[in-house]
Amino acid sequence: MIHLMNFRTPTDEEIHTAFAQGEAAVMVLFHEVATQVAELAQQLAKQSEVLQTLQARLAKSSRNSSKPPSSDGYGKVKRTESLRKSGDKPNGGQPGHDGQTLLAVETPERTLTHEVASCAHCQASLQGSEVVGYAERQVFDIPAIRIEVTAHRAEIKVCPACGHSSTGSFPDAVTHAVQYGPIVQTWASYFTNHHHIPVERTTEIFADLLQHQVSEATVLKASEELSAVIEPSTEAVKELLRNSEVLHVDESGLRVKGQLHWLHVASTAELTHYEVHAKRGHEAMEDAGILGAFTGTAVHDHWKPYFTYDQCDHALCNAHHLRELRFIDKQYQQSWANDMAELLLEIKAAVEATPAPAMRLSPPALSVFETRYDTVVQAGFAANPAPMPTTEGEEKKRGRPKHPPPVNLLIRLRDFKGQVLAFMSDFRVPFDNNQGERDIRMVKVKQKVSGGFRTVEGAKRFGRIRGYLSTARKQAKNVFEAIRDAFDGHPFIPSSEIQ
Repeated sequence: MIHLMNFRTPTDEEIHTAFAQGEAAVMVLFHEVATQVAELAQQLAKQSEVLQTLQARLAKSSRNSSKPPSSDGYGKVKRTESLRKSGDKPNGGQPGHDGQTLLAVETPERTLTHEVASCAHCQASLQGSEVVGYAERQVFDIPAIRIEVTAHRAEIKVCPACGHSSTGSFPDAVTHAVQYGPIVQTWASYFTNHHHIPVERTTEIFADLLQHQVSEATVLKASEELSAVIEPSTEAVKELLRNSEVLHVDESGLRVKGQLHWLHVASTAELTHYEVHAKRGHEAMEDAGILGAFTGTAVHDHWKPYFTYDQCDHALCNAHHLRELRFIDKQYQQSWANDMAELLLEIKAAVEATPAPAMRLSPPALSVFETRYDTVVQAGFAANPAPMPTTEGEEKKRGRPKHPPPVNLLIRLRDFKGQVLAFMSDFRVPFDNNQGERDIRMVKVKQKVSGGFRTVEGAKRFGRIRGYLSTARKQAKNVFEAIRDAFDGHPFIPSSEIQ
């Protein structure tokens, strides 16, 4: 806590008296003033540090730190800055892009013939005249959709020999006197889990499109059943993730029953698994059952519990570092931050320019980049000298001293150099953790639409289903068909060849 200080200067009379008493008295008076000046300087330094800390806190946003966009509030400025650089490509489809141009088909489902009754020139009747050709135009549209009711009747027959009554067998999926079929269940699950439409609005879609009102319980029941039938796929995905070479992991807050829970993701370019848990750290990671058996390289954002898994290698997300470096450059006016950002991007460009089949930069290039990296880090520490030791009589704070953001980042860059630069030593390791962040994003959309989850099991169920749908989508599987196949007892299970 900073206390107010009264600075007292000697009066003219005190100065005159000390001068008259001799050199010793003048020295005493001067030391009293010097002591007050030193104390004032310390107090100003503390006030400057507090002010800088407050300014830095207020200046942080989703554009220059790891804070989520939702924390920017209503006063957030327009997002005009981006880590992306302007490219030379024109707008629109690029060369080699598969277009979606609407083309005529050879065998349309329905053909309507429009007769010509009279000559457009002389108005003579053309009834009965031979048709010499057709001008054709095709219209692509959606036919009317409606609920179709299928009655299953099992025959009942009486044996003429013994008089016993026998009844035919119903299909295994037909278990009730009245029930919905797999297509209705697929629709309900598709809208709520893939497109994040709330349950009530899903029932409205059924009413508007099918002229049939389904209950909210029916929609919820469909997701519950889907979560159960995709269990084999979920377990297969977890096993493939455990055996993958590179694994993206991330976590984000999720509102469940009005309280903060955590959504954990483990993913690759081909696989996705979500876990909803009340904890953010090691306990949740253990319950997810993936990192404990993983021996590849885990890419993450330096959340400390990830480092408790020492049987695997680690790589840090440099997109986070670029945002933090930009913040330090603008807020603290420290040039080393911009130098480090440019160096990381230069290394990234060198990696992208290295032709296959190389899997790492050449040893000379690695040595040069590491030396430059160390030089920038040293320059950063030089720009942030250690604070003066506590003076005698001043209260000493307990625990480790608190570092400002530039020093915290410098310590990370120094102590985790290998993890920061892992992408240049092994091309399988990406520059950032964008894969994990992209996989988190769609579940956050669900929370924005619905506000949260009413039950923990409902949140867990949604996570399992989203993992199934995300994996199917990554492997170019039609999501609607993947849901339908699951209800038919044949869930999509990824092959071990995709690792």
